[in-house]
Amino acid sequence: MKILLCHNYYRQRGGEDQSFDDEARLLESNGQEVIYYTRHNDDTRGMNRWTLATRIIRNRETYGELRRIIRRHRPDVLHCTNTFLLLSPAVYDAARQERVPVVQALRNYRLLCPAAILMRDGQVCEDCLRRKVPWPGIRHACYRNSRLATAAVAAMLCFDRWRKSRASAVSMYYTPSEFARGKFIEGGFPAERIAVKPNFIASDPGVGSGRGGYAVFVGRLSKEKGIDTLLAAWSRLKEPLSLKIIGNGPLEEQVRRAAATDDRIEVLGARPIGEVLSVIGDAICLVMPSVCYETFGRVIAEAFAKGTPVVASRLGAPAELVADGETGLLFEPGDADNLALKVRQLTRDGDALTAMRKAARHEYEQKFTAESNHDGLMAIYRQALAAANSNGDMVSVQ
Repeated sequence: MKILLCHNYYRQRGGEDQSFDDEARLLESNGQEVIYYTRHNDDTRGMNRWTLATRIIRNRETYGELRRIIRRHRPDVLHCTNTFLLLSPAVYDAARQERVPVVQALRNYRLLCPAAILMRDGQVCEDCLRRKVPWPGIRHACYRNSRLATAAVAAMLCFDRWRKSRASAVSMYYTPSEFARGKFIEGGFPAERIAVKPNFIASDPGVGSGRGGYAVFVGRLSKEKGIDTLLAAWSRLKEPLSLKIIGNGPLEEQVRRAAATDDRIEVLGARPIGEVLSVIGDAICLVMPSVCYETFGRVIAEAFAKGTPVVASRLGAPAELVADGETGLLFEPGDADNLALKVRQLTRDGDALTAMRKAARHEYEQKFTAESNHDGLMAIYRQALAAANSNGDMVSVQ
């Protein structure tokens, strides 16, 4: 099959960028023909506000370039990961004009929420979830703390809905979890067009020892990731259990101040993926204290691949991925005392910990390998082709 992959890279590389790269390599390694069309948000530097706003809503440059690429290569499917900022919904228009079915990954909540995370002021927020116009997001300046910038994102969402791009151009969506799928259905997306395909680990990193004598956090050091809860829990935890923190972000100084007063906390900053996996594998457990609606939690799959149990918030996709008492433990989101209790419980029962390590690795082998993910992705492409044909679009598999 010939697939045109489209993605808008973020300024700060994150999970969506990694997922795009992994899926591209996965397809190529399985003999699929891949064509790329990518942009980078670094390209927005120097743009005035008006130019940026118009390109967010509909980027004419993207539209023209993509139509030419489609005509040259005639792909069977156009697969989008992130279209924000510079690709814009123009990718759907180009595909529709060239009669190519579109698959859109839903790895954040941007199409439901201007802030993309369904969170405001440190709390879960669904104020815009069921609204045709996301007025609350504009009022609260949810995107970049700017009403003007948020209004541009809102205009993109409204324009897309008004033209009914979802119904006429996107043949299939997929989310990485049932939880995220449910939120999109609540937001008005067609249930029959949303599949679930989890993230995966590109290559098996092998089981870790689990003998490092520490817990580990891996992720962006930001409020929605539960950094406040994590640090508060460690201040309540009397056991001499070390905590390694991998990542960077806006709360990095707060984390470093906590480490300066508690010699159990070690701040490692950003690290190469190989080193990250090694640290995860030697950890007693991985802690994921998010207070937002995670769509998946890629680091959970990485931990399971290494055989490392996860202590996660009972919220969003992590509560779906972690089987409480089997592959890890769940705690009440934002509750530092409860997190400390669960970490203490996990580290004190050696037999249970051994069983969890085996169960975590088994979960990876069953759900998060490259092989199973390729099968799932190809099934979604076939569904997109079938949906396009049923709507009268003349598409064919080469």
